[in-house]
Amino acid sequence: MATIVNIETATKNCSVSIAKEGVILGMQELNDGNYSHAEKLHPFIQQVVNEANISLKDIDAVAVSKGPGSYTGLRIGVSAAKGLCFAFDKPLISIETLHSLAHKTTIKDGVIVPMLDARRMEVYAAVYDAKYSQVREIKAEIIDENSFKEYLENGKVYFLGDGAEKCKEVIPHENAVFIDGELPSAKEMASLSFDKFKKNDIEDVAYFEPFYLKDFVVTPEKKR
Repeated sequence: MATIVNIETATKNCSVSIAKEGVILGMQELNDGNYSHAEKLHPFIQQVVNEANISLKDIDAVAVSKGPGSYTGLRIGVSAAKGLCFAFDKPLISIETLHSLAHKTTIKDGVIVPMLDARRMEVYAAVYDAKYSQVREIKAEIIDENSFKEYLENGKVYFLGDGAEKCKEVIPHENAVFIDGELPSAKEMASLSFDKFKKNDIEDVAYFEPFYLKDFVVTPEKKR
């Protein structure tokens, strides 16, 4: 009876769930348009544990969204997850952020393209089929009128995530379907982390790092 805490901080959505065998027992999340993870994450973890009426020492594992996504958000989430694992001697499970996001929608045919905003016209994106199998690797890419053309010409392509919102005018193809308002959440992580737990697919807590995809770049302050 595996009980797992799931942590999602790759975007502005600060999201935590606790689930037993993939079934959610408690959940807290906030997307107020700001990165409030530093203030909200640890209280959310305690709240979901209280909702499940257990203590942190009684959980079986901690799962964290591994990226890509916000550099700071990922760092905060992974640091919290590692802290729990070290403190209570629990295994660490990592979930690919875009894979989790793809589970926000269900399709019968075509492909799913989860996208996260990487500023300007760049996104982090991957391609999954109707069974959520990855058919194209994760890339950081600049979107133009030819993006995903090979998939659009073969059937419906379902775009979702905050990166998809800015692509509507750039990708006007009749097979493009845009799903608004979706961000990665600890809700979808619950079943994915349980699947990995059953396979003993865990990370080395000491050496695990988020999947940033791109190096963090500090923007120089403008001279006055």
